[in-house]
Amino acid sequence: MKIKVDNLVKIFGRNPERGLSMLEQGIGKEEILNKHKLTVGVAGVSFAVDQGEIFVVMGLSGSGKSTLIRCLNRLHEPTGGTIEIDGNDVTTMTMPEMRALRREKMGMVFQNFALYPNRTILDNVAFGLEVRGISRDERHKKAQETIEAVGLKGYEQQYPAQLSGGMQQRVGLARALASDPDILLMDEPFSALDPLIRKDMQDELLKLQGQMNKTIIFITHDLDEALSLGDRIAIMKDGVVVQVGTAEEILNKPEDDYVVKFTENVDRSRILTAEYVMQKPLATARLGRDGVNTVLRKMERHGLSTILAVDSADKLVGGFLPDDIGKAQKEQLKLEDVVTKDVPTTHPETTLHDLLETSSDATFPLAVVDDNGVLKGIIVRSFIIAALTRRGEV
Repeated sequence: MKIKVDNLVKIFGRNPERGLSMLEQGIGKEEILNKHKLTVGVAGVSFAVDQGEIFVVMGLSGSGKSTLIRCLNRLHEPTGGTIEIDGNDVTTMTMPEMRALRREKMGMVFQNFALYPNRTILDNVAFGLEVRGISRDERHKKAQETIEAVGLKGYEQQYPAQLSGGMQQRVGLARALASDPDILLMDEPFSALDPLIRKDMQDELLKLQGQMNKTIIFITHDLDEALSLGDRIAIMKDGVVVQVGTAEEILNKPEDDYVVKFTENVDRSRILTAEYVMQKPLATARLGRDGVNTVLRKMERHGLSTILAVDSADKLVGGFLPDDIGKAQKEQLKLEDVVTKDVPTTHPETTLHDLLETSSDATFPLAVVDDNGVLKGIIVRSFIIAALTRRGEV
């Protein structure tokens, strides 16, 4: 566990402890505001984030998501609760310790880019390293590597005003990454960008994450963005987290009406994957162990018109039709001699949108296999239709 947040509270105003006491008594934020003129930004939030996870916090304006992320690095001082990073409580650190943590373990990417207009792109990216006292040659070398990683090679000596919005955001991302932080805090970093550029930046972030494996807290108000990026998603409302889960859990097991309303217009076919709809085959033919009669009995027992064949390591080899088994029985052939190898396959992470065509007219069910070719499950078209019509999207 990289980050652990327990009962985090942030209240704005004079003597916020009065509001904290009222929260602990179960009194709502509106009554606290009316009685003491105190604004409850975060009201008892708890969650944990694993190393290398993209954890997305989403909600509408005023839900507390940006306040939450600023509490993690104490740009906002928490009113109550604890924040642990690598087992160390951030809320008890001295300011010198906190500044060291920000310099060495945390990077932050803002919505408004926050670039220095009088510095070149190279010097903007190298700024964090400069603050850490890294020599000019060394910081420029590292900054150059990061600039190339985000696709801005050739723009090192330009100034921010000479770059487009999307390019400026790449500079902000490069600056955060140049210091090689363990944790990346991203506060609605792409929300000011045009839709196409925004999608490019999302793809770029996922590509970089595949290479660098950072722990990322990503703030957004856009559900599609959250579903595209998040390993897990926390949905906030009125300063509290109402649900934490994977994209599929959020879509298929909403915990209250607020989450249902949030997700009602999502194109589920582009989010749900083969892994969600696949089922374990009722039976398989195990080559090298099963004989012809054994496979026939399996097919008859389960009422199968086809059966998939796997080897001793559960890797997909192909499949059998009744005619194949009949031929093997009549001509006394081995199963390996009559196996049909032209069986349609897909990966567990393939979206249902992409499966709708591939699964339409196949003789065999669609075989879901992992990167090693191991059979994980099967899909027929009715599984996909059922998953999509569950919320009326077909």
